[in-house]
Parts: sequence; C-alpha cells; structure tokens
Amino acid sequence: MKQSWACIYCSEKRIYYSTDDLRIHIEERHSDKIPSHTDELQLSSESPESQPIFTRSTDDPRVEKPIHHEMEVQSILPLLELQSPIYIASDNDERLTKQFSTMARGSGENSTISTSTSLTKKKAQLISTLYTPNMEPHRSETSYHRPEEQLWEFEQNLSLTQQQQHSSAQTGNDEKYDIIFQLETRPISQEQLVAEVKGIYAGLVMVEAKCIEVDNKQATLVHGDPPTQSRLNNEQWQALIALHRTLLHEHHDFFLASQHPSASPALRRLASRYAMPARMWRHGIHSFLELLRHRLPGSLDHMLAFIYLAYSMMALLYETVPAFERTWIECLGDLGRYRMAIEDDDIRDREVWTGVARHWYSKASNKAPTTGRLYHHLAILGRPNALQQLYYYAKSLCVMIPFDSGRESILTFFDSFSHNKCHLSPLNAAFIQAHGYLFAYKTMERFEPTVKLLLGLLDSHIGQVTRKFMEQGYHIAISNITAIFGFGSEENPVMKSMTLSSLIDTADISRGRPQDNIPQSTMSFRYAEYLNNSVLEIVLKRIDDPNVLPFIHVTLVYLHRMSQSSATIALLAPNFPWQLLAIMLNALLRSQITLGRIGNNEFPLLEEKNGVDDVRPFPEDFAVRGLLWAETLYPEKYFLDDHTDEENKFQELSSMLHQRQERILWLACRVAARVSPWLVFDSSKPGFTTEARSADLQSQRECSMLSASTVKYGTISRTGSYSSIETCPDIQEDISSDTVKAANAPSDD
Repeated sequence: MKQSWACIYCSEKRIYYSTDDLRIHIEERHSDKIPSHTDELQLSSESPESQPIFTRSTDDPRVEKPIHHEMEVQSILPLLELQSPIYIASDNDERLTKQFSTMARGSGENSTISTSTSLTKKKAQLISTLYTPNMEPHRSETSYHRPEEQLWEFEQNLSLTQQQQHSSAQTGNDEKYDIIFQLETRPISQEQLVAEVKGIYAGLVMVEAKCIEVDNKQATLVHGDPPTQSRLNNEQWQALIALHRTLLHEHHDFFLASQHPSASPALRRLASRYAMPARMWRHGIHSFLELLRHRLPGSLDHMLAFIYLAYSMMALLYETVPAFERTWIECLGDLGRYRMAIEDDDIRDREVWTGVARHWYSKASNKAPTTGRLYHHLAILGRPNALQQLYYYAKSLCVMIPFDSGRESILTFFDSFSHNKCHLSPLNAAFIQAHGYLFAYKTMERFEPTVKLLLGLLDSHIGQVTRKFMEQGYHIAISNITAIFGFGSEENPVMKSMTLSSLIDTADISRGRPQDNIPQSTMSFRYAEYLNNSVLEIVLKRIDDPNVLPFIHVTLVYLHRMSQSSATIALLAPNFPWQLLAIMLNALLRSQITLGRIGNNEFPLLEEKNGVDDVRPFPEDFAVRGLLWAETLYPEKYFLDDHTDEENKFQELSSMLHQRQERILWLACRVAARVSPWLVFDSSKPGFTTEARSADLQSQRECSMLSASTVKYGTISRTGSYSSIETCPDIQEDISSDTVKAANAPSDD
C-alpha cells in the first residue's frame, strides 16, 4: 500500500505522496507557520523522542518533573511552632538497613524492568532535602495518584508508545517502518531493588514523623483543658492535606517496591514485619480524619476532599497489592462509614455511602468470619432495621475474636430504644427491650411483662409478614441463642460447660440453690433460656409454614453443637421443647426426603437439581458463620467455593425449600443420636419421638427452673407448656390443626 501524507495546515487536508512535495507546499503556502528552528522539521532517528525514556536527561523540559508540596507544608509550621524533622534511625530502622544489605549481597535475581543507575542517587538526594524550603516541587496537587517514575519507568514508556511510534515514522528519507519493535528494557538487579526500597522507607519515615507531630499538636489543642480551637485557614488545611497525601504516596511506593514480583521473600515480609498497613491507616489517614472530625463543621469541605483522596488510594492498593487485601477492604469500609456519618444534607448520598460501607464490611467478614469488630461496624450501618442491628451486635460478642470494646455502644443502642420506641413495631420494641434487660441485667422486674407482650404478638406477626419472617426468624433465633451464651461472657454456665466442663458442677446448677447464692450469670442464663424456649414453642406450632424453617434450622445448628458436650446438654435439655420439635420434624418427613441422605454422617452438600446451577449456601448459613456454636458444622470449603455477590447472598431461592428441609432433618438425626432419650429417631418407621416420660420432664424442668422462678417479682409462667404432650403413636398420621392445639395446650400446673 502506497504511503501518503496530509498537510495539517490546509482546511481540505491536501494529500501528498512524497515528503519533498509536502515540504515545498508548506514553504510556499504556509511559510508563516514554519517554526523558527528549522531543525525541528528534521525527524531524525537520533531525536530524543526515539530514544528510550530511561536514557533521556532529567533536565529535558519535555519530561514532566515530580512535584512536592514542601512549600505548602512549610506554611503551617509557624502556626504550629514546628521545625523540620531531623530523622534519627531507631533500632528497627538500623535492623532494616542491615537486612537490606544482607538481601542485596545474598541474592542475584533479575527481572525485566527498565531502570537507571542514577535513579537511586536521585531518590537519595530527594530524601536528603525532603524539607528544604527551596526544593523543587515533588508531586502534583491536582492528582491524587503519584506516577511511579522512580521504580517502574516502563509504565511511562508504555504511555508514550504512540508518540515514539509517530516520531520514528520519519519523513526526511525513504526509509519506511512497517514493524514497530518492542521497547528496550533493562533488568533490575536485586541490589538495585533493595536500595530502592531502602530509600523509599527512609523518606517515608521522615514524612510519617512530620504527620505524627502535626496531628499530635492539633489534637492537643482540641482535647486540651481548656480546649483551644485555633482556626486554620484554607491554605493551612491544604498544606495538611498535602502532607498526608505525601505520606500515602510514600506508602504506595513502598508497597509496590517491596511486593514486586522479582522481590525476594525476605523483602516481601518487610511490610508485615514493620506493620506498614497499620501505620499507613493510623498516621496517614485515621488521625487526620479524627482531627478533621473534631473541627466540623468548618472543616467539612476539607474532610470530604481527604476522604475521597484516601478512598482512591485504598482502592488503588486493593487492586495492586493483594497481599494485604483484607486490610484494604476494611479500610475502605471505614472510609465509607466516615463519609456516611458526615452526610446530613442529602439523604440519598447518605444511603449510597451506607451501602458502600456495608458492602466492604460484608466482604471483609466473609474473609475473616470470626472477627467481631466487623459485625459491630455492620450493626452501626443496620439502621433502621433494629432486629438486624441486634443480631450484628450480639454476633460481634459471640465469635472467636469478640469485640468487647463495643459493649458501651451496645448499651447506648438499648438505651436509645428504651426512650424512643415510636418508630418500632410493638413486637420489635418488646424484643429489643427484653434483650436490653438481659444485657444490662437491670430493672429485671420489667422482664416478665415484656416477654409476655412479645409472646402475645409473635404468632400473628409471623402470619402478617409471611416471607419477611425468613430473615427476621434467624435474626431472632441467633440473638436469643447469643443471650443464652451470656453475650460471650466467660462466667456464663454454657460457656463454662463448653470450655471447662471438668471444672463446673452442672448438677449443682440443674438442682438449683438458695436464691442468695445464685450467681448473676446463672440467673441471666435462665432468663435467656426461658425467652428462647418460649419463642421457639410458638414457632414450632406453625406446622407446614415454610417461613419458620430458617428459625428452626438455626436452632438445630445450635443443638448440634450443644449435643457434643454432655455437660452442656445436661444444662439445656430439661427445659427444651423436645416433643414440639419431634412433631415438627415428623411433619417435615412427609415431604420427599431421601432417608439415605439424612442418615449419612457426611454433611449434605447442596446439589444441582432440574438444571438449576445457582446453588449457594442458605442465607442463615452466612448468618451463623463464625459463631462459637457453629464453627465445627460446615466443611472447610463450604463457603470458599461460593462466588455469590454480596448483594445476592441473602436472597431466598425457590430451590432452597426442599434443601433446607433436608438439612434440618439431617441435623435432627445427628442430635437424636447424642441426646437420647430426649429425642430419638427410628429409621425403620421412620420418625422422631421423645422417650422421656412427661412426669420426668416436668420434674426435671421444675428443678432446673428453680433458680429462675424464685426471683423477687414472682414466678415465671411458661406460655404454651409442653408437659402434657404425649408421644405420638403413629408418626405417619397427618397432624391436623386441632390436634396440634390440643397437644400444645398449657398444663394445669
């Protein structure tokens, strides 16, 4: 194909097939537009554009020079009475220097990254003059992201590929290039990479020291006695933002260099050894956000700008440094929560940022399901869903790593509803209030009437909300069970029976003791047990209602774990409604259940049926994941194989009904094998029964409830007692509603 050129000065873009003709045309028609230096028309192969960028002089004005905010930072120093920091290496930094030297001597790995021998010297010179007022600017104020010209210059090479290709297509001779050659790259040695990381770290420590000094100075002014609110002007706020932006950029450089693909394992471990992610969040973001928060509303615009800056940096690290993915995810959630908290004008923006923060915290909890801090944050974002908030607050205290620091905010949560209940339904208000009494263990004389109100509203509420109770049900069940565990208290009898069964006298608890000698933890446990079992009785009476199955599923998960400890089941079995549970289980057996699957000891994994490939864990599986009493149930890869989006994992699928019934029956078979005679499964009929006589059940119940029934305000009466229920003689017989009502009628006692 014949090559042609167009005149850019002509409106009609006249075409020429020879560079000589084009040159003559320009000289005749457009001589006034020809540059004064005619040599610029020479497109020689020796021009700087055709050379690799790593050989171009840094004095070339065509190369964008890095910019530094030193002049802005210096503008705030007189106000804060601060001096430029003099860096003194600590013991850790001395060890780091030695470790860098060792790694440089002991490794000879190479990579294919273009670099310059003068790069490290330039970096060292830059760091040595980091706080010189006359220094050339280092980073652009208009960009949140610093280009990585010091470590990976091939990225700039790639961005300039189009320019170099155009320059290489010379018009001064007859040479034509149809093939564009790959840019030249030079390997970087391990010694050079180590030196680069060392230089970055030295500069990072200097900027970090300045940030700590500035933030501490301002915090002292805010929290002093008396507090002094010295007003900062716009330029000073901009200087502070620039200073912290510089620290974030230094951290970004450090992570990219230390986590480089060619870095040695020792170099990769440096970020963890020196707690770089935590230091970045604490000194680069959190302390400054708190400073801005305490200066609201005057600092609102600056706080918004810094949140966006920090969020973009964390999102960049999330994409480029996956080694610390969990940390970046939680930091993104924290930033989203800050942004949500300061939004008062636009309710839509507030909802958007609430969803953003909830997304990141949910993602973090999936990766660290035993970390209670994440559930505490999700509880804060749960407004106005009070049941969901209580569930998250309770879960944050009953996992392997509980968030005990959140107990004060949980008390605040209960107090807020005790004074303002107008926006809650009567059932939700009664439920939250009952748990508030259990959590604080105060004004317990109000506990009984509150529970009676709750029980009177529950059955009609389930019938009214229908499918909504699927989610509400497992929230209520988990909250009640967590209350049985004393909200994670180490003094709770159930917690002791699970961890220190050899040291606890469970018979003493079951028999009951004089009221004056009953510990508060035992009394609180019995109250919580009464609440849980009373609610469970009402739910179990709703035969053939699929909306209560998630509640029952969670209860069976709880029983599955409790049945593994004989001491624990001795505490819980006498008061549990076994006969109502057996009736419900027998009703589920009437569905198309494969006895081989529920009798198999292996966990019943979900299966694809009828071409449905959207198989995922149940919503309540995600809800109980991480709890102390659910940690041993699920297979190791049960949740790891799930790739459901955060927004969809709590959605109910039509295919889940049969699978949930099967899971409930499988759990019931495992429980029956351990708690006999309280619950027995006969595979020959098949069916569930309880072989303990009603008189024995009533006797043991009265003994175990003695401690909770002799409180000062009177005797707790159990609504819908199951003591008069007889074992069903024919488990295949259909159970009518009249039969269920008669079976569950309260006893005369």
